[in-house]
Amino acid sequence: MTIISILDLIGTFVFAISGIRMAAKKDLDIFGAAVIGFATAIGGGTVRDILIGSESITWIGDMTYPIVILSAIPFTYVIRNRLDDINKPLFLFDTIGIALFTISGMEKALAFGLNPFMAGIMGMTSAVVGGIIRDILCREVPLIFRKEIYATACLMGALIFYLGIYFEIATNLNYVITTGVVIGIRVAAIKLDLSLPKMKV
Repeated sequence: MTIISILDLIGTFVFAISGIRMAAKKDLDIFGAAVIGFATAIGGGTVRDILIGSESITWIGDMTYPIVILSAIPFTYVIRNRLDDINKPLFLFDTIGIALFTISGMEKALAFGLNPFMAGIMGMTSAVVGGIIRDILCREVPLIFRKEIYATACLMGALIFYLGIYFEIATNLNYVITTGVVIGIRVAAIKLDLSLPKMKV
């Protein structure tokens, strides 16, 4: 396995944890937690694959993803009293996860012949739709619509990644630069309490 695929699985694992944590806050049982965990971790990639007309949905053809997601359930339960202590590492891997999901989503969309703009939208879809599904299933207004700079970071990452392709930057270096940009935007948004202007009518 490459370092990118390993980080992708870690991102999937962390996404699943965020879904399971939300399910726990809503007093769902273990089955409900598993459903929310799955929806959070693979929802974006599944929607992307459907939209671009892919006959192969990534997680269905690779059992590694379901195993990683299911393993997040006992992991979250065992460390439930220490989750606050590892919020920073979880935030980091969550941010790496959205960057890698943006990259992989954009690569797949480009391979299917989409133009760069729509490929960037598909990259963002891969990264954020799982969280939207999680929040809707748990009767919450999706977080990315009301608070954090999240989808915007993905779109900026998609732009940087495409510029890397356009200027023929080495693939691995492009991955690193794109991930660094997404992390930088997310960290700056949290540290400086940045958010998009609220819609007022």
